[in-house]
Amino acid sequence: MLGIIVAYALALFAIIAFLRLIVVVPEQKAYVVELFGKYRRTLGAGLHVLVPFVERVAYKHSLKEDVIDVEPQVCITSDNVQVTVDGILYYKIFDPVLASYGIDDFRFATVQLAKTTMRSEIGKIELDRSFAERETINDNIVKAVDEATDPWGIKVTRYEVRSITPSEVITEAMERQMRAEREKRAEILASEGVKESRINVSKGERQEAINTSMGEKTRAINQAEGKARAIKLVSDATAEGLRLVAEALSAPGGAQAMTLRLAEQYVERLGQILGTTGTTVLPGGLAEIKSVAELLGIGGGRREVPSGESGQDHGRDAAPREAPPRMDRERERARIARESREGGRA
Repeated sequence: MLGIIVAYALALFAIIAFLRLIVVVPEQKAYVVELFGKYRRTLGAGLHVLVPFVERVAYKHSLKEDVIDVEPQVCITSDNVQVTVDGILYYKIFDPVLASYGIDDFRFATVQLAKTTMRSEIGKIELDRSFAERETINDNIVKAVDEATDPWGIKVTRYEVRSITPSEVITEAMERQMRAEREKRAEILASEGVKESRINVSKGERQEAINTSMGEKTRAINQAEGKARAIKLVSDATAEGLRLVAEALSAPGGAQAMTLRLAEQYVERLGQILGTTGTTVLPGGLAEIKSVAELLGIGGGRREVPSGESGQDHGRDAAPREAPPRMDRERERARIARESREGGRA
């Protein structure tokens, strides 16, 4: 019975020794081996054999890039505004020995460095700039933390600020400020639109006034030229008419024809004047001229009152009288004037 127990114990010991003898390291892993508590070697990916109970795997590290969530923390900007900032840190182990023996807990230490550096960087800028300068904050944090973790065998590759959250009071103030800025921009744009509109209207009115004045100028010039041309044509026609009259007067019988023509026109105009009224008061000498006009057919059917009889017959109808004794002589004169007129026209 005792032999069986010893056999089982030896078999178990052999199995444990065999398991401690062979070590399989996965890809992108690194095992740190100690010999009696002292660093012995670093095992890479593959199959390895250890001395049982003498060598042991003290640390196991992943050589892949890892991520650490940086918890939110309260930071104060340069304009004394409290904001809550959190981020994400990416790192990679490049030396498993330093990561094992350089610091007790490199993950915790790296996170603390990231937090302190983040508070320092946020304190250098104002709140309004903190949202626009995230890239600068990330680069500065990566540079500072990477230099601090280099002795630990840690390579910090990236840092990303995930969120910057102001307090509720600051958020409301920022919203009011943004609303005021938008209203201001809207008013400025509206005023600029009104300004541009007025400028365009004034330019249009000025151009319209210029065009109107140019049109008036052109019209006045054209009218002046037209009047000048008309005056010139009239003066030329008058001069030509006078020349023809002068030539006619210088011809034989021209003076007599002109005299008859003037007499004819005089009698015709006198007949028109006498035909406009019912009663005409004329000197005694003009009564004979009116009789001649009636014989020529210029005057018509209106009674004349000589100046010597106007006081007696004024206001009442006169009785018909016989033609004066000199009527034959006047008819003869009218006939001669009519023949002279016809001869002048011919």
